Amino acid sequence: MKRLALSGVVFLGVLVLAGGVVGSAGGQAPPKVSIMVGGLEKIIYLPAMLTERLGYFKEAGVDVTLYNEAAGVSAEDEMLAGRVDGVVGFYDHSIDLQSKGKFVQAVIILDRVPGEALVVSNRSGITSLAGLKGKRIGVTGLGSSTNFLASFLVTKGGGSQGEYTPIPVGAGNTLIAAMQQDRIDAAVTTEPTVSRLIKLNMATVLVDMRTAAGTRASLGGTYPAACLYMRLDYVSTHKDAVQRTVNAFAKTLRYLQMTRAGDVADKMPEDYYVGDKPLYLSALAASMNMFNPTGMMPQDGPPTVLKVLAAFNKELDPSKVDLAKTYTDEFVSSALAHK
Repeated sequence: MKRLALSGVVFLGVLVLAGGVVGSAGGQAPPKVSIMVGGLEKIIYLPAMLTERLGYFKEAGVDVTLYNEAAGVSAEDEMLAGRVDGVVGFYDHSIDLQSKGKFVQAVIILDRVPGEALVVSNRSGITSLAGLKGKRIGVTGLGSSTNFLASFLVTKGGGSQGEYTPIPVGAGNTLIAAMQQDRIDAAVTTEPTVSRLIKLNMATVLVDMRTAAGTRASLGGTYPAACLYMRLDYVSTHKDAVQRTVNAFAKTLRYLQMTRAGDVADKMPEDYYVGDKPLYLSALAASMNMFNPTGMMPQDGPPTVLKVLAAFNKELDPSKVDLAKTYTDEFVSSALAHK
């Protein structure tokens, strides 16, 4: 993991059993799994840190290390290079990568909607998707899921992928500063950044993909988003480690269905509030319906995601994508059967 440390990725912790490392099978050490998250502080990826804070990885008998990377595409690169075992990022990367001859598989779906919004600067004059042509749109990183969604929305407004400029600005403070300095006219971003921009009277939501209804209206169907995805070869050769990790995440998803937003917020690191816990709590409360109750892939999800990606990426041939290889419900089914 030396490369990770040198590239400035933040190490967040390893779960170790008290009194020595002990596994569930005859005193053997539990399997180790390293996961990079495309922005641990983002509410869309909350299940990753929450699972650690609740102790569910340890309970499932898996030794998980979480790493933080603001740009999901960088997390993807680290996984493809074998420097981490998995990524908590958007499912759409599984389709995009397969179209490029690289096979990864989503093993549990954490969010049933993107949890994203297209926000436009109050100084931009943008009032419709048609107004995005020629504008600078802030995205997490080039090739990120926010970049995918920005491209699709420009296309939906009558433009083309080349008729806007994607500006990589991350999220949170860096995105807010970019809009404040008029370096971007709009942005595709997540909570709590959306709520912070609105509170600062800097931006307005033009397209809301934080709810199921808003997602269907914007993207034409269910758009499964945050998930845990791994290289297909890793999944096939590390089934026990993958199963234990999925068991832990599935338990967190059940916890989220039974727990109030305020109690969930109390479990998260204080710096996630960015000095404004009431705003964070409000954003989280509005996002609770985003989390997938079961972890299973919605049946209409993969075709919708493929349609969205193919709409703006003319090099992606839908007929050459095998959606069945982009995800598996095998591990979630087993987790639900033994809960």
